Amino acid sequence: MTDYFLRADMQEGTLSALTGADSLLDWASHGADRALPDQVYRDRQGRKTVRLEIDGKCFFLKLHRGVGWAEIGKNLLQGRLPVVGATNEYRAIRALERAGVATLSVAAFASRGLNPARRRSLVLTDELAGTVSLETFCAHWSEQPPLFALRQRLIVALAGLARRMHDAGVNHRDFYLCHFHLVTDSVARGPLRCHLIDLHRAQCRSRTPMRWRVKDLAGLYFSAMDCGLTLRDLQRFARHYHPGGLRHAVKEEVDLWRRVHRAAHALYHKANGCAPPPLGRQQGTPRGR
Repeated sequence: MTDYFLRADMQEGTLSALTGADSLLDWASHGADRALPDQVYRDRQGRKTVRLEIDGKCFFLKLHRGVGWAEIGKNLLQGRLPVVGATNEYRAIRALERAGVATLSVAAFASRGLNPARRRSLVLTDELAGTVSLETFCAHWSEQPPLFALRQRLIVALAGLARRMHDAGVNHRDFYLCHFHLVTDSVARGPLRCHLIDLHRAQCRSRTPMRWRVKDLAGLYFSAMDCGLTLRDLQRFARHYHPGGLRHAVKEEVDLWRRVHRAAHALYHKANGCAPPPLGRQQGTPRGR
């Protein structure tokens, strides 16, 4: 099986001669092997992620060279779906684009081979400039709470993104604050813009099953537990995650949120050996909110 995509603006300059999956994969393999240590962001289990400059622009290349049957078998025995190539990420990005979710922009994609243990593939995406991860942006919120309006805008943005993603049949499987990149220019005015990244484990279906909605939402809740969350924050997220608002969440989706609560608390205890901090009091809440 062969899949190939090269964005129109990439069909000139350095990559103009790459007219098929094989030539694109050979170019990517050569570039990944020549990358300097400070350009390599990941290199294990048959996947290498490097930052490249092409014709004066910066990109991130994820190159998959096959994980081998041993790695596939280990994942299956552990009850996890193995990641055997870049196709997951490419399909998830396209699905999110159709759903109106800001994510990575694909410059090139290629996949070659039927054998999942030896399949070669790549996805090349534009570098996200002018952004900061939400893990970094919210790191000191428990000691230095943000303005109420900023907290509110961010919660509404994340809830809407999660809703659109799940409604599109996509689940992330690593849905943590560190995988949201906030456009810093959007903080001062207008709706906050967050790009969802690191989609190599994402899954695409016609609809997102309850199990995977719980996993994503619990992961996000877990990763935000040290940010000084309040009960009002959780209620606001649920209100904007469900089209029917908070009333629908409380009456029709109570089982979902109970499972999310249990899973998030279990994740925190496993990671830290203790219970998460208690929910705080909302500071500076306008009247009527």
